[in-house]
Amino acid sequence: MKFNVQSKLLFSRLSAVSKVVASKNAYAILDNFLFELENDRLVITGSDMETRLTTTVGVTDVEGAGKFAIDVKRMLNALKELPDTALTFEVKDDLSVNITYVNGHYDAAAFNGDDYPQKTAPVTEAQKFQLQGKDVVNGIQHTLFAVGTDDMHPQFMGIYWDIMPDMIVFVSSDSHKLVRYRKMNVKPGLQRSFILPSKPASILMSIIDRNSEEPVVISVDESSATFETADYSLSCRLVNGRYPNYNSVIPENNPFSVYVDRQTMLNALRRVAIFASVGGLIKIDLAADKMVLTSQDLDHATAAEEVVECEYDGEPMTVGFKSSDVIDVVNNLDSEAIYLKLLDPARAGIFLPAEQEEGEELLILQMPMMI
Repeated sequence: MKFNVQSKLLFSRLSAVSKVVASKNAYAILDNFLFELENDRLVITGSDMETRLTTTVGVTDVEGAGKFAIDVKRMLNALKELPDTALTFEVKDDLSVNITYVNGHYDAAAFNGDDYPQKTAPVTEAQKFQLQGKDVVNGIQHTLFAVGTDDMHPQFMGIYWDIMPDMIVFVSSDSHKLVRYRKMNVKPGLQRSFILPSKPASILMSIIDRNSEEPVVISVDESSATFETADYSLSCRLVNGRYPNYNSVIPENNPFSVYVDRQTMLNALRRVAIFASVGGLIKIDLAADKMVLTSQDLDHATAAEEVVECEYDGEPMTVGFKSSDVIDVVNNLDSEAIYLKLLDPARAGIFLPAEQEEGEELLILQMPMMI
C-alpha cells in the first residue's frame, strides 16, 4: 500500500486526533493511530475506548488499500520537525512503514489495523439535530469550568444538555456552583437530554472554530453521542445517570443587587486571595457604593483588604465565598460589568453578566461559605 500526503496537513489532523488518546491505555493498540486507506482518502482514528475521534485527509498517487496502526508519539514527534513537504508512505506486507520526503526518510513498524477496536453500534435508534459550530463551543465554554470531579456523583462529571424543540440549555455543577446557559435562538426540533463527559467536551472545543457557522450534526442514542463536522467525527459514551432538577435550586428572588466592573473585581479578588488561609475564605462586606474584600491566614499572620467601588441597593451585608470558586465565576462571565444578586449571607448568590448576547442567558449560582 502506498500514498502521498502533505506533512503539515497530516500533522495538523494528527495533533487534533491525538487529544483523544489517553496517556495510559489498558490496551497497547490504543497507543496508536489507526490509518485506513480507501481510494484517495486516508481515514485517521484515535480512541481511548470511551471516546473516538476520526478525520479524513485527501491523499494522492494511491496504490492499494488497507489499514494499519502506527505509534502516536513517534508520528507526532517526527512530523513536527519537518517543514511543509510531500510525504510518501509505503507500507509493506510485513507492516514495516517507509516514510520518504525530499531530503530523507523514516522507517517505522506498524501494527495490524484489524486489532484496533471497532466503533460500537448504537444501542437504540439515534435522534439527530444540528447546531452551528459557534453554538456548540459557546455552550461548552460557558459551562465546562464548573463540571464536577467527584466520581461519587458521576452525574455531575459532565455537561447536561437539556434539549427542547426551540431552545437548548447547557448546565454544569460541582455541587458548590451551578452554571445555566440558555441558547434560545436555535431550533433543535426534538425533546431529549444527555450528559456529555468533560473530555469529549474539551476536544470539541479544540476542533470547532468558536466563530464557525458551519453545522455540527449531533446524533444521540440511549448511551452515546456523535458530533460530525466537515473535518471530524467524534463519538463518545455518555455519562449514565439522572441529572437533578437544576431549576429548582436557583432562587427565584434575590432582591439585593450589586453592580460592579468585572475586571476590577476580578483583579481585587486575585490579590486578596494570596493572603487567604487554607480553604480560601474571602469576605465581601457590602455597603452603599462599595464592597470591601478581606482575607486572612491566622497561622501565617497574613491578611489583606481592598475596597472596590460598586453600586449596591440593599442593607449592609457580609457574605463569604471560597476564593478559587468566586474567582472562577467572575473570570467566566464575559461582560464588562456584572451583577451579584443576594438574599442573605447563608443563601446562594447569583452572578449575571450585565450585558447578554441576543438569544442567550447565562446565570451562575455560587454557594457561600460560613463566616
